[in-house]
Amino acid sequence: MTTDIKEWNIENEAFWESTGKHVAYRNLWISIPCLLCGFAVWMMWGIITVQMSNLGFPFSTEELFTLTAIAGLAGATMRIPSSFFIRLAGGRNTIFLTTFMLVTPAIGTGIALQHPDWPLWVFQLMALWSGVGGGNFASSMSNISTFFPKRLQGTALGLNAGLGNFGVTTMQILIPLAMTVGIFGALGGDSMVLAKDSGWILGKITAGTPTFIQNAGYVWLLFLVPLAVIAWFRMNNLNSISPDTGGTVVAFLKITWLYTLGFVPTVIGLYLYLPAPTGLGVLNMWVAIVLIMVSTVFLMKIAAFGTMKDGVERQFEIFKNKHTWSMTILYVLTFGSFIGFSMALPLSITVIFGNQHIYDAVAQNWTHIKNPSAPSALTYAWIGPFVGALIRPVGGWISDRVGGSIVTQMISAIMVLASAYAGFIMMEAYQSATPEVYFTQFLVTFVILFAASGIGNGSTFRTIGVIFDRVQAGPVLGWTSAVAAYGSFIAPEVIKGQVKADSPEFAMYGFAVFYALCLVLNWWFYLRPGAEIRNP
Repeated sequence: MTTDIKEWNIENEAFWESTGKHVAYRNLWISIPCLLCGFAVWMMWGIITVQMSNLGFPFSTEELFTLTAIAGLAGATMRIPSSFFIRLAGGRNTIFLTTFMLVTPAIGTGIALQHPDWPLWVFQLMALWSGVGGGNFASSMSNISTFFPKRLQGTALGLNAGLGNFGVTTMQILIPLAMTVGIFGALGGDSMVLAKDSGWILGKITAGTPTFIQNAGYVWLLFLVPLAVIAWFRMNNLNSISPDTGGTVVAFLKITWLYTLGFVPTVIGLYLYLPAPTGLGVLNMWVAIVLIMVSTVFLMKIAAFGTMKDGVERQFEIFKNKHTWSMTILYVLTFGSFIGFSMALPLSITVIFGNQHIYDAVAQNWTHIKNPSAPSALTYAWIGPFVGALIRPVGGWISDRVGGSIVTQMISAIMVLASAYAGFIMMEAYQSATPEVYFTQFLVTFVILFAASGIGNGSTFRTIGVIFDRVQAGPVLGWTSAVAAYGSFIAPEVIKGQVKADSPEFAMYGFAVFYALCLVLNWWFYLRPGAEIRNP
């Protein structure tokens, strides 16, 4: 079977039924588990940091939040170059290489976690490296969008993204389980002993229990290597979409070079943003994000060469379309919320509910001491991302039938209310000596937020498929997903800052205001009478 397909006319019903459907779904079913592992490696620091705290690694709460934020920032930035991979390198070439690339951060993280005495910068480097997994989403979605006719893109992209997003849930369930057993024998290293109670999906794991935290990285090797082999032999490049890859080796060099152009400004931006001893601490969060995004785009524009330069410049045409920018903001609403809360929730549960919060009226400050009745983040944190990923294809399916923008409007209203109420619950819990009594309300509210954001992921994909033609839809999906993925950096950093100020509720109130603005934006561009594009 040839891996390159020359003829591809899926809007022709006869071609779709005779040839296109089989090829499209084969590529989709391989793409999904590859994307799932990408999400898992990218997001694993949300769980790893909780267990680092439970094992007594010598890092503060703020430093642990920073590890999750670094992984989030790197993954978001990697999506910018990744959104161009399919046209420049081909789908099969891209999915194989970007999946195989994840082996390195998986091994590196496993090694680092066996050395709690190593300096913070080593763990920050591993978190940065894990960002490759975040970048995979843009290329994966761009690729799948080329295989399906417009009438099925909402469902196909919803399946790819939704089931791929199960990487978050899979990771949150599998890592705590893998850490309980020395599944790699002598090659996997020795166990450590929990200093504080931990947990997994079935309940609490008491302090003093041996734990193999290094398996959080090593376990993904069991999946990444066979998936890369399957992608190599069973996926396809579409010549009509990727007319000039230059061959396999050249395609790999393009991918590696463009990823390098993403890593350079990320490292520089983090150095300017992070406090000592890692960085200079001279930039605030928002300036750092803008600087990294603009620098990455600029580097790609000036450092691409040959046919790659022509391809990049053609892809940059999307930035001239105002709907690229409106859909970018709306995708921050949906996917940005999903990925941001996925990254921040485990450690937030540990900090807010893992301590009793007692106010000293004389000193006029809060004291936080260990809560013996605390719920384990590793037992519950997976539920919200699971619901959000599970319902995501439903959002695409509904949007295929009633229109993407009306669905986005409804979930925006729900997210405004849920976010505001989540802030109220966080305030009550963080000012209580028995915060666990608020945990059920907290968890249910966040499950609602995850469900709404999951449905909205599907609806925004559908809207992009309606607005943009086939050539631009892939790059737009890649770009919007890249910007939205900065939610995985913003959410941990915003919540960290408000926790440090003893006011975590303000983080959620701020998100509620943003969701309200998105509701107005969506109505203005796609639902109001006289809108340029009404959907429906």
